[in-house]
Amino acid sequence: MYAALCHRGVYFLHRSMSMTTSSLPPSPIPLLTSVASYRRWRQRAFDEGKSVGFVPTMGALHDGHLSLVQRSLAENELTVLSIFVNPAQFAPHEDLATYPRTLPGDLELLTAQQVTVGEAVRKASAVFLPSVQDMYPSGISQDVSAQKGAFVEMKGYGHQMEGASRPTFFRGVVTVVTKLFNAVQPTNAYFGQKDIQQALLLRRLCKDLLFAHPEADHVHIVPTTRDPNDGLALSSRNAYLSANERKFAPALHKALQYAESTWSNGESKDRCISKAIAVIDEVKAQAAIDGVDMRLDYIEMNDSETFDVLDASSNHRLAGDIPVILSGALWVGKTRLIDNIVVGDLKRIIR
Repeated sequence: MYAALCHRGVYFLHRSMSMTTSSLPPSPIPLLTSVASYRRWRQRAFDEGKSVGFVPTMGALHDGHLSLVQRSLAENELTVLSIFVNPAQFAPHEDLATYPRTLPGDLELLTAQQVTVGEAVRKASAVFLPSVQDMYPSGISQDVSAQKGAFVEMKGYGHQMEGASRPTFFRGVVTVVTKLFNAVQPTNAYFGQKDIQQALLLRRLCKDLLFAHPEADHVHIVPTTRDPNDGLALSSRNAYLSANERKFAPALHKALQYAESTWSNGESKDRCISKAIAVIDEVKAQAAIDGVDMRLDYIEMNDSETFDVLDASSNHRLAGDIPVILSGALWVGKTRLIDNIVVGDLKRIIR
């Protein structure tokens, strides 16, 4: 990827570090390093009338990303994956500088993916590796007050759940995905359930701004991929966990499962959250004995359409037909983990 340098908190592409073919890892998949080169590729797909599936990522690929690629390969004639570590969604104190960057390994994993549809064997068609300069022509600061240029906000939907803990996060996400959608012009786009609020916001973005590529109904949310042994949601940030911390990381999923069971039994939201917190407290005490610090950020239940917090006395009968998002965030050491369970009619969201 293009190297970004920081001057007074604003990221710019250094002219002497422009990407060349010789600086890229070898790959049988075309690597498109600019918006202009990608648009030439996309025009050919338009001319040939081929559908394009899109999997946007920040790299450090794992089986969760690959499940999105597999879904796209099955449903589209062509599949594009982007890798762009987006400065705008990291607050100044967050982990932009240390976020895993593993392009050679990512390309190796992606190259191995294939799906057979009829007599055709489909593989990834292109990897889009835009530069910071292409994505943010006016430069980009992690400090929102210093930013210049066009940005996109989802009023009324970005301050709950994850937005309460990361107040500038969704502004950065919605802005960069708007740019990616404008550049890539996908027929279908694929996101993971682990980032459920983000995915639902992007579906609403496409509806509210009348996107044609993709249309809102073509923004797909794919079930979370989990460790088969302990249920931990796969995440690029799991790489930050030490071996000792990793033992306690599944606590959040376990807590959400307890809350889900309590909800299914007809008990109140308040009781569900209390049960979940009790699970975290128990594991937290065990972790402390092993020298692992754990800190709960939040566990909450929200309406999946408005993101409003459910009333404390609400239960599954009062909630009606609208699915409820049971979600949480937990610090294990210096790593912040998120997870969620959708309770209710999954097909209204996960599709």
